[in-house]
Amino acid sequence: MQRSLSAVITMALAAVSTFGGLVFVWAAPHPTKASQRPEGDWKILDPVTYENIAIFPVVSSSSQDTSSFLTLEEGLASGEVIVSERGAAGIVRNRGQVRVPPPPQYDGAASVNQLVLINRSKRPLLLLAGELVSGGKQDRIIGKDRIVPVGAEPLPLDVFCVEHGRWTGASSQFTASKTIVHPSVREQAAVNQEQAEVWSAVAGGSVGAALGSRAATHPAAAPRISAQTLADTIASEAPTQSYRKIYEGGRVGGSVDSFVDQVQRRFARATANLKGEHLVGVVVAYGGEVAWSDIFASDELFRQYWSKLLRSYAVEALARPTMRETASADDAREFLRRPVGREVQETEAGVYRWREIAEGPLALIELDALQPKTITLHRLLLHRTS
Repeated sequence: MQRSLSAVITMALAAVSTFGGLVFVWAAPHPTKASQRPEGDWKILDPVTYENIAIFPVVSSSSQDTSSFLTLEEGLASGEVIVSERGAAGIVRNRGQVRVPPPPQYDGAASVNQLVLINRSKRPLLLLAGELVSGGKQDRIIGKDRIVPVGAEPLPLDVFCVEHGRWTGASSQFTASKTIVHPSVREQAAVNQEQAEVWSAVAGGSVGAALGSRAATHPAAAPRISAQTLADTIASEAPTQSYRKIYEGGRVGGSVDSFVDQVQRRFARATANLKGEHLVGVVVAYGGEVAWSDIFASDELFRQYWSKLLRSYAVEALARPTMRETASADDAREFLRRPVGREVQETEAGVYRWREIAEGPLALIELDALQPKTITLHRLLLHRTS
């Protein structure tokens, strides 16, 4: 094993030398050690419930300072971040600045699964898998959590398409959509990394619907966003199968808006009087099944993403069978435990470390910032549906 590990390290160092030393990917030869206790000082509060969803707030006695990080929505809105089709003419970095002479043009190098991102702000940029950018030849979502440092060269950005029926556009540029796709789609991008499965989840609603039905102890009512509803919506309102047009407009969008309003009112009441505790994340259950959690390094960072995350959870709830069961607090606490399994890491020296740990149906993804000090900015734990 020692000889095998040495060989792996030697090959990795050779690869780093070849490709400029930016990224080092490592698969742990041993599984991570077992831990039955929650990580950090997190604890969960009583669930906020509505119809088939239960959201357990996650609080911490401390909150990290994350004010030095820029979100994608902030960066695109201010113009400090540029996202463009690969090969678009007119994007030039000159002495640390970026000029974008109008009008941008396409050339033949545009790619479904890769865009170009430039961070010209004075803050490192935080990207989360599942964030949607709108425009270009088709809408895309970010493929993986990562950090883009200040002054970085134009970055080849891995993405997934969420608008299967369009490959044309008046501009190569992208804007913020204020959207994070719902968990079924996000899982296919962040964990499975399969474009065909992303398209299938966009058009099909929830890949967890069958799983939830099997887990139910009582007969479940049909999803409010059914496969037929989605098919009708695509035919009448979203012929290009645009995620935004399917889930944010018309019949489907109205149902989601109403659901979000109900949950948000309950969530705001439940978390209004926290004393000495910081709201840093949530654990989400559908019916009796705990399925998902998003936890951040600070209450500030959680607030920046909360409205988009809540809407994504609502879409998933409406696309799953309507089960009135509620997951137990003990099951929710399991999502604060560190899984035991094979670990894969990706690191950009001095910038970030991304890791994934798989244990049975559980997948943990963490993003650590390495500067100005090492902190875990985002922690995603999910129950895989495939």
